[in-house]
Amino acid sequence: MITVKQVSDLTGISVRMHHHYDKIGLLKPTALTEAGYRIYDKF
Repeated sequence: MITVKQVSDLTGISVRMHHHYDKIGLLKPTALTEAGYRIYDKF
């Protein structure tokens, strides 16, 4: 699994935009850590 920062680095889309995509339901994280960090499966 990878963090939103790692996804951002791979895609060139900002972390903030990923957070927006999560908020509108376009790109949901696989899981959230206890601290609230978004975690994604590798694609």
